Amino acid sequence: MVANRTDNDVIISSRGLSRRFGDLIAVDRLDLEIYRGEIFGLVGPDGAGKTTTLRMLCTLMEITEGQIHIAGYDVARDTDAVKDRIGYMAQRFGLYSDLTVEENMIFYSDLFAVTGRGREELMARLLQMTRMEPFRKRQAGKLSGGMKQKLALMCTLLHRPQILFLDEPTNGVDPVSRRDFWAILYQLVRDGLTVFLTTAYLDEAERCNRVGFMYRGRLIRCDSPDALKAGLEEKCYEVSSLDQRAVREVLENLDGVVSVTPAGATLHLFLSPSETSIANLEKALDERGIKGAEFKEIVPSLEDVFIALARKSSVKAV
Repeated sequence: MVANRTDNDVIISSRGLSRRFGDLIAVDRLDLEIYRGEIFGLVGPDGAGKTTTLRMLCTLMEITEGQIHIAGYDVARDTDAVKDRIGYMAQRFGLYSDLTVEENMIFYSDLFAVTGRGREELMARLLQMTRMEPFRKRQAGKLSGGMKQKLALMCTLLHRPQILFLDEPTNGVDPVSRRDFWAILYQLVRDGLTVFLTTAYLDEAERCNRVGFMYRGRLIRCDSPDALKAGLEEKCYEVSSLDQRAVREVLENLDGVVSVTPAGATLHLFLSPSETSIANLEKALDERGIKGAEFKEIVPSLEDVFIALARKSSVKAV
């Protein structure tokens, strides 16, 4: 989707972006380029630096080193211009539980100085798009988790931002509400919005146009989900056995094995073809009296890819 994009299409960029808290390096020399009209997902475990990165991009946290440009503006020098062009939805958005859906929207539109007929038309459109029109008179405190997220999103969009920043927007939300939320995001992108989100859900990252894997403050890989799954030199196998624990204990200590992780009733194995082979692994299992293990080459999931990349990154850092 983004292969033919040019520098003119870049709407978010960072160069050498770092953030330190004393001796702790939370974000380490991060280089990013996000294109207009895409959904970009920053993925990583807790403590990887995702939220810190997001807050620096949104002008909410000072930069230790590096530069950020948003829609052509330098975040450090043109803070007000940047704020006018972005919307930020935190994990815990500040809704007022004793106000209705409509009253919360009016309150936030007043904060953004959005008034008049344009406000009424935008509110009506947002309520219709999110299917929240029947609940406009309901107090926010009486909404479900998914409805609260929709209301927070509507409040974030009231000043018509060019870029929408979302910090783990569906964390703790039920699967049906997650699906509805993503349908709304796709519609917003079709309307011209750029979406930058953080998520710990690898299945959710599959829905992004591009994904950046973040680990221990560093960006270890960035590409489309399909390219990430096809771009590893390591091969991925599904391993079936009657004694998965014993098989895993043997395999994860063999040379050439990058990672072995449980995946339902099976194991997912990454190996380096230049260092070992399935025949070598079968031989090692046989020598330890473990028989009947079956290996089937598969296309890895994003979760598989991230685990393999994180393990490789950890080995390099040692």
